[in-house]
Amino acid sequence: MIVCQCRVVTDRDVDAALADGARTVSAICRSTGAAQDCGSCIFSVKKQVIRHLEQECSHLVADRAAS
Repeated sequence: MIVCQCRVVTDRDVDAALADGARTVSAICRSTGAAQDCGSCIFSVKKQVIRHLEQECSHLVADRAAS
């Protein structure tokens, strides 16, 4: 799915930036080019980053509980 129409950034591009270690909306935007023009995609990028971080935290909590 295209997240940023201006720079043709997809959700997979955002996922790849997250996998490469980006953890903030600013880092994702610098890495992918999203939100560099009109900025209307910033909320979609933010939503995807939050979702990723929530999943990451839930895995950490589950791992901690299992040990």
